[in-house]
Amino acid sequence: MSPQEVVEASLRRGLGALAITDHNTLAGAQAVQQLAPFPVVIGEEISTSDWEIAGLFLEDEVPKDLSARETVRLIQEQGALAGVPHPFDRLRRESLDTEVLERLADRLDFLEVFNARVTLPEDNRRAREFALQHGLACTAGSDAHSRFELGRVYLEMDRFDGRDEFLERLREGRIVGTRSPFWVHFCSISARALRNLHRG
Repeated sequence: MSPQEVVEASLRRGLGALAITDHNTLAGAQAVQQLAPFPVVIGEEISTSDWEIAGLFLEDEVPKDLSARETVRLIQEQGALAGVPHPFDRLRRESLDTEVLERLADRLDFLEVFNARVTLPEDNRRAREFALQHGLACTAGSDAHSRFELGRVYLEMDRFDGRDEFLERLREGRIVGTRSPFWVHFCSISARALRNLHRG
């Protein structure tokens, strides 16, 4: 989706704010923020040597391929929030070592407990249990790679002003929505194949 398409689709669905976490870049989130008439949280989903770590309220990109612990440190050093997306999704290419997550838990600000692209419902339930057990704020995301997916899952939460108020409102938020159908993964595979074909 182009930034303009993201804004238009969000307005049609009545979304009041967005958190954009593209893989290893802030550029998409920054472009959407410039166009959107609603708040946009600048984020990044960062590939680490352990798993993926999400940063919210970032000002600078965090380099990929560091350890999860180092990535969390770099996120929080710039006053941003650090968390883990889809932590127990057994069908993603990488799988999170539960011991790594246990060691990180007291350093995290949030955990994604409902991801619309998680195919097995038990994996989302396990994430929620872990978050509650460790006192972490719970997030949810559509993990949208297409207009169809945007806003399938969202949080109902009060308005916020800045990072600290966002985290406070997040703890009071309510998750709404449903998982995406399994076939959306084939759309992503096709899109990647087309991109690679154009590059070649």
